[in-house]
Amino acid sequence: MEWFSTLTLALGSAWTSGINLYATVSVLGLLQRLGGVKLPGGLDVLDNWWIIGIAGGLYIVEFFADKIPYVDSVWDVVHTFIRVPAGAVVAYAAVADMDPAIVIPATLIGGGFAFASHGTKAAARMGANLSPEPVSNIVLSLVEDVIAFVGAFLSVFAPVIIAIVLVLFAIAFFWFFPKIYRAIRALFRGVRAFVRGESLSDVARKAG
Repeated sequence: MEWFSTLTLALGSAWTSGINLYATVSVLGLLQRLGGVKLPGGLDVLDNWWIIGIAGGLYIVEFFADKIPYVDSVWDVVHTFIRVPAGAVVAYAAVADMDPAIVIPATLIGGGFAFASHGTKAAARMGANLSPEPVSNIVLSLVEDVIAFVGAFLSVFAPVIIAIVLVLFAIAFFWFFPKIYRAIRALFRGVRAFVRGESLSDVARKAG
């Protein structure tokens, strides 16, 4: 069942990369560096201290940026072009030593999971930003951090559990996809208004 463990690690870590890429890379790197875990395929490079340090530093930046209303949404828009391809790369690296007939679908599905988790996160954030208080942003951010860390651990140590989580997430995502899609479109409109220097109230109105 080594193929199953490798595949669920690939897809699970791609999914958590869509939520918090830097937390995922830090956890995987530290698990191999300090936890005696042998990551499959090309993921073994993540135990380099430079990679762990850079990912950890960026995680700290994101930890604070992700808890500031509207700043978090701008951060999410920028990271649409980082988390999603990075999730596909993580999935590819994990299954790189497997049969090409598995590598290509796994990479595409991994990218899809990264897009789905990132889109869900961004949509939830946009909804929180329509409220006038910052508490909901902070709570959501902390929950997302926990999901990213726990998900990365499950991807390594509990392939069956992470597989069940991914199936349940995929079902929920497709069920709520129309709402998520509308929220993401509104998010991009709101961020464009923010970049043009419009007031936060106008940004919230356009995002809503």
